[in-house]
Amino acid sequence: MKETEEARAAARDALWSVDGVILLVEDDAGDALLVEEMLADSDLDFSLTWCQSLAEGQRFLAGRTTPVCVLLDLHLPDVHGIDAVTRILATAPDAAIVVLTGMAEGEAGLTAVATGAQDYLVKGRIDPEALGRAVRYALQRKQVEQASAALRANELMAKENARLERGLLPVPLLRGDDFEATARYEPGRAHGLLSGDFYDVVQTADGTVHAVIGDVSGHGAAEAALGVCLRVAWRAAVLCGTEPLDLVPLLEEILVAERSDQHVFATVSSLVFPPGGREVRVVRAGHPGLLVRDRAEVRWEEPTVGMALGLLPGTGRWTETAVPLPPGGHVVLFTDGLFEGRTGPSTRLGEDGLLGLAGEHGALPADAFVDALVDGAAEGAAPYGGLADDVAVLHLGWAGTRSGTETPARQRTEKW
Repeated sequence: MKETEEARAAARDALWSVDGVILLVEDDAGDALLVEEMLADSDLDFSLTWCQSLAEGQRFLAGRTTPVCVLLDLHLPDVHGIDAVTRILATAPDAAIVVLTGMAEGEAGLTAVATGAQDYLVKGRIDPEALGRAVRYALQRKQVEQASAALRANELMAKENARLERGLLPVPLLRGDDFEATARYEPGRAHGLLSGDFYDVVQTADGTVHAVIGDVSGHGAAEAALGVCLRVAWRAAVLCGTEPLDLVPLLEEILVAERSDQHVFATVSSLVFPPGGREVRVVRAGHPGLLVRDRAEVRWEEPTVGMALGLLPGTGRWTETAVPLPPGGHVVLFTDGLFEGRTGPSTRLGEDGLLGLAGEHGALPADAFVDALVDGAAEGAAPYGGLADDVAVLHLGWAGTRSGTETPARQRTEKW
């Protein structure tokens, strides 16, 4: 029983434990002395500072980091009425304010609370207990207000991030069930939802499938927004009939115009799958190679590569390379985060390691194969901090020929 009472007392003390100082802004010396005496008789253990004008009080508040409760008279030599509250909040937004009013100024006290004060007291009705309670309540209410504001800000940020994520993870625009597109995107462990990786898949009216995958350098919101911008521009250009070799310089122009820093660059691979499934035409701008799956066999392809976008604007030269595809062959694209994770103190998975990992799982269907690549890379990097960079993977190919049955076009996106 004694322990229960002690626990309750400790909880009560924690509830009322509020650190801070008290600033009294009052020009009447008699009223100031009265407040000082009541504070001395209360259970508060705060230091008191007395200022006789608003300007003096503002100088005291400027730059303070400790919690402050301001006991504020509304009739001062340099301000009158509710303006005193707004000016205090402009100087110290984190200050808790208790307004001191006259006997006939109850309405002014309510107006002050509506303006931003936490409470008001009528001077002729103050006693030590009421004053101590008002100060504690004011400080705690201010803390609650700040926590609520921070929560609302976090919720808004989460919604904005969700909108950005939807932009980064598009739904493939396919016109039938004859093409299979499987995607997986994993944000880097330190970067939340934001990523400069982007991809897209679009099928035009003639049945040709176009795909792109890219990686904007950096990991912030600006880079993520730039990735969305490049993806949307690529899709619009494809739908407008832009030739494959004209897409890359167009994307570079947009990157240079939209980037926030002149050192930001992007790697891109843009692909064209003509109907028939015999080849894929690839334009590479500094992006990693790709994997070609022939049933259980997996090989690494390095189509001709040109300069990454934005390194030396206007000087890049890019080539379209035709990569033959075996019957039922599929192509796997990825960003460098998939193979750059550390697997030892001074080693990384690397391209050879990724090819070996792919060879171990070559017989798996598309979904399971993509999972095996990402999960295997993550498992190997786990003892050394995991995959620090963002990862995007695309598994693309004409459906219905690997297993002898058609598979509907689909996209799958997962998070760790």
